[in-house]
Amino acid sequence: MANKLFVDLEELDLEKAEIEIEGIRDINPHRFEMEQLDGILRFSPDTGIIIGVKNVTDDEFWVRGHIPGRPLLPGVLMVEAAAQLCTYFYKMSIKDDSFLGFAGIDNVKFRGQVVPGDKLVIIAKKVDLRTRRAIFDTQGVVNNKLVFEATIIGMRL
Repeated sequence: MANKLFVDLEELDLEKAEIEIEGIRDINPHRFEMEQLDGILRFSPDTGIIIGVKNVTDDEFWVRGHIPGRPLLPGVLMVEAAAQLCTYFYKMSIKDDSFLGFAGIDNVKFRGQVVPGDKLVIIAKKVDLRTRRAIFDTQGVVNNKLVFEATIIGMRL
């Protein structure tokens, strides 16, 4: 995967969600501590792009223990946020109520840290979308800096 962002974030209003949390909850089953998205900034099935946002706060469940005195958002939660974004794209595109679970994660690279107070912008780009399988290239960005990238593979369960 390339270091170049899939989209120009300067074209987006990072404060204005196209789909708020309730709209995400209508589609995705995640709740409570496992909800990793706060909004969707852009959902564009025609271009195969979806952009979500996670506002990282200091009262999240992992802050106290994932590194006391220097809390860092765990990489696994960054990837989980990206997977939830991909799930939304899949379910809205395929019009399927079944559960989309992880089938694989490839090419994962963490390139920066994410801390409380950061706004993590997640970009997912469709690679292959079928009824039983979905593949997306994803990127996470904080302050216009790429902090992670991964290929996420989902399988209908």
